[in-house]
Amino acid sequence: MRFRPDLGWSDVTPRADFLNRRQLIGGAAMLGMGGLGLPAAALDAVESKYSTNAEPNTLEEITGYCNFYEFGTDKGDPARHAGQMTTDPWSVEIGGLVEKPGRYDLADVLKGQSLEERIYRLRCVEAWSMVVPWIGFQLSGLLERVGVQPSAKYVAFETLYRPEEMPGTRRPVIPWPYVEGLRLDEAMNPLTILATGLYGEELPAPNGAPIRLVVPWKYGFKSIKSVVKITLTEDQPPATWNMVNPREYGFYSNVNPEVDHPRWSQAEERRVGGGFFAAKIPTQKFNGYGQYVASLYDGMDLSRQF
Repeated sequence: MRFRPDLGWSDVTPRADFLNRRQLIGGAAMLGMGGLGLPAAALDAVESKYSTNAEPNTLEEITGYCNFYEFGTDKGDPARHAGQMTTDPWSVEIGGLVEKPGRYDLADVLKGQSLEERIYRLRCVEAWSMVVPWIGFQLSGLLERVGVQPSAKYVAFETLYRPEEMPGTRRPVIPWPYVEGLRLDEAMNPLTILATGLYGEELPAPNGAPIRLVVPWKYGFKSIKSVVKITLTEDQPPATWNMVNPREYGFYSNVNPEVDHPRWSQAEERRVGGGFFAAKIPTQKFNGYGQYVASLYDGMDLSRQF
């Protein structure tokens, strides 16, 4: 994959063309890029080596079936209520063990970053899954810009907390605001991105607009939505579900079919959109991304340090 610092929204595959991406790429191999009338940057964006070949879920499935408890606990609540969330203007506070702490507006966060198309598998801890065509950039690029101090070992994240716009936060379902964390080497891994769009358009509100974390080898709740704060720390930061029930939700929460949730098996998953009678599919360790991340956990007992 070629990394292009000059890529912008205009270079990303439009949603109307997205489902023909395989035909376009195949045609490019035979006819050359110019014969398709597409800029080279657009083809770079769809040919990421990190993307899966699986067929993406539809936009309606991705936005209509998701967890965003700030808007309610039903899978359809984010689609019903997240539109009332104000996402412009938006800023992200970056602090802790960094050289350039501060509050950065979204344009500053995006400055100089390469927008890439990453078609990732998403595996929820609830044993359902989907395939999402994210648009985003590597978190490592942002962390390098703000300067990580040598003593930093973890990265903490915090979601927007605005009760007047988020009806789910008016009930104590979980502690608010939602928080998550990664080890620094996980955060710097090239698979870890901050997503600002999907299907070639700006990120929909139900999926964590305007900017969210995506860590594809971990269960979905680790990929925190609508990020407003990033903090570099020396100590392991709190993570909401790990605080609520550490027996069921570990800090790492890597996708692992060999370690069951105490209340259900993690060996198989149901692909959203497959229909009620569709057969379940086997879950892959690290959600199929082991070649990129398994070495991060060398020497760890993943049945205990889950």
